[in-house]
Amino acid sequence: MHHNQSSPLVGILMGSDSDLSVMEKAAETLKEMGVAYELNISSAHRMPDKTAEYARTARERGLAVIIAAAGMAAHLAGVVAANTTLPVIGVPIKSGALKGVDALYSTVMMPPGIPVATVAVDGAVNAALLACQIIAVGDAELAKRLDDKRVANRAKLEEKSKKIKAELGLE
Repeated sequence: MHHNQSSPLVGILMGSDSDLSVMEKAAETLKEMGVAYELNISSAHRMPDKTAEYARTARERGLAVIIAAAGMAAHLAGVVAANTTLPVIGVPIKSGALKGVDALYSTVMMPPGIPVATVAVDGAVNAALLACQIIAVGDAELAKRLDDKRVANRAKLEEKSKKIKAELGLE
């Protein structure tokens, strides 16, 4: 279990350690935004009791949002959502013969009453930003950091555009 300075607000849950290379980007984004997180591996199929318990105790442990990432059958986000009323963000992981499409469908197609907010296949950065946006509803400082990041990203794109135009002799 990974903790930053304060107690974690976001739980990152992965179905397998093979998901870590994608989900590290979520961890980096949360760290950059100053949002404390924890990171665990728990499989919906291989560790159903552990997964359900993690979700059931999440709110009392101080979590505000759970990001659940899994590939292939990808029932992790759904099992987590079935056991908590905290917001759950699903990250379908690109893997196997179907290149993440199976994971996307498994994550997004939830029955009425058990919502999972689903980002793109391998969309770890957006999952982390969405978690920050949810928390920022009640945190003005975090909202400001999100605004600043958006402005900085725009400036970077403008800079790249100018550079390309100059290289192509269009300026």
